Amino acid sequence: MLSATVDPDGSGVRRDAIVFQESNTVIGPLIRGNKGDTFQLNVVNNLNSTNMRKSTSIHWHGIFQDGGQEWADGPAFVTQCPIAPQKSFQYQFREPNQAGTFWYHSHLSTQYCDGGRGPFVIYDPQDAYASLYDVDDESTVITIADWYHTYAIDVALVGVPDSALINGLGRYAGTGGTASALAVVSVTQGKRYRLRVINIACDPNYRFSIDGHPELTVIEADGVETVQVKADAVDLFVGQRYSIILNANKTVGNYWIRAGPAGATAFPGGINSAILRYAGAPIADPTTSPNNITNLLKEQSLIPRVSPGAPGPPVRGGTGVKVVNLAFAFNANGDLRFTINNVTWAPYVDDFIESPYPLTESTVPVLLQILSGSKTAAELLPAGSFIEITQGDIVEINLPVPNIAAIGGPHPFHLHGHTFDVIRSAGMTTDNFANPPRRDVVSTGAATDTVTIRFQANNPGPWFLHCHIDWHLELGLALVFVESATQLVSTLKQPAAWDQLCPTYNALADGDK
Repeated sequence: MLSATVDPDGSGVRRDAIVFQESNTVIGPLIRGNKGDTFQLNVVNNLNSTNMRKSTSIHWHGIFQDGGQEWADGPAFVTQCPIAPQKSFQYQFREPNQAGTFWYHSHLSTQYCDGGRGPFVIYDPQDAYASLYDVDDESTVITIADWYHTYAIDVALVGVPDSALINGLGRYAGTGGTASALAVVSVTQGKRYRLRVINIACDPNYRFSIDGHPELTVIEADGVETVQVKADAVDLFVGQRYSIILNANKTVGNYWIRAGPAGATAFPGGINSAILRYAGAPIADPTTSPNNITNLLKEQSLIPRVSPGAPGPPVRGGTGVKVVNLAFAFNANGDLRFTINNVTWAPYVDDFIESPYPLTESTVPVLLQILSGSKTAAELLPAGSFIEITQGDIVEINLPVPNIAAIGGPHPFHLHGHTFDVIRSAGMTTDNFANPPRRDVVSTGAATDTVTIRFQANNPGPWFLHCHIDWHLELGLALVFVESATQLVSTLKQPAAWDQLCPTYNALADGDK
């Protein structure tokens, strides 16, 4: 990871950013492997810009990190201390039962808004849907990101994106913007492509569509194979991923790929766009018009292909179900912080400020606290930010948002270490226990919604549940599930280098953190 000066949206605003040596862009290289592979990923921290945080940590979004690998999950102050500048740290993990579309990003404060994010794909040589497509490789991975001309550490509360980047390139609509280069997805007429579309943004949700190609088929959501679903557009909230089959059966030419933030319908000058280019088409911007969207993907239509059905009895709060009710709030008249059950997640010392709510701080990672003997919610810091669950628990979480839906919503919530079944999606008034969507990021919807998710505790560890709008996480919209802490201590296999992260980080001057 390097600090470099970039201008990915043709705005003329050149600013420092986090880039990866392997890709030399603000979007990191594709990390790829096959189901069952062991990943050894050495993060070398050469960040040195005074405009950004210099320490870092990397989260491998969607990877369960079970079986003693919990130390490799990556969120700073949950499973590790950050990696100090001019130091390196190797993550190693193997997930024999996972395949699909994932991503990785810095998980220290709002650092990945400055860069430090990229795609991660685990291919399945025995893919049940292999007969549906001809091409599935690096050329068909599509990342959608927001870009800011302001440094993340200079944002007071919530940043406002200046542009959208698709595969690291975009155009700026403001004064000085130019018709800069856009990402091109190349196809050959008559072939079928598995597009792996990933929202790696810090904030916006995007509506993805391709002009002239309304016949899209969704086969995967967040690393979970689904029954085939037809759609002409797909909404992606931060952290969500879809595999989409595209049949390149149209007239040879150039077609706009559109990713409108928050459902935007205007794309002047090619903003929020990339290009689908057929072999034989001229090198030029498309002149196509947007599709008339009539079949937007509905989350509740995403049925898992394998083992559908929520765990536990098919009734809310049934026998043996541990019900977790979360009350969200925003202190608009005080410190401008989010709370969950009256507590703000505040692990960073430099973020500690007075609050009428209980607001505590700890820079000792939760995992290290557990290894040191603090195994209950009452013992762990920051106080009030933990929910205990044990092996085998059926956990049902209610996410009503009447108090925060209007404050930067909809809020996409991500659970580490698990996927979950969405027994009530946003916009729904009924429950589905028989074949609900299964994923790891869910939109909490509008003020009238009570999205409900359910999962079985089968992976000991401290697992973060948080809003994936990074600005909101920084403002405290998070908590940690402490799952089977005693069992975790007996099975964890952290390397010696992990034990040195905290002493090294804690010895840093503030300017190097």
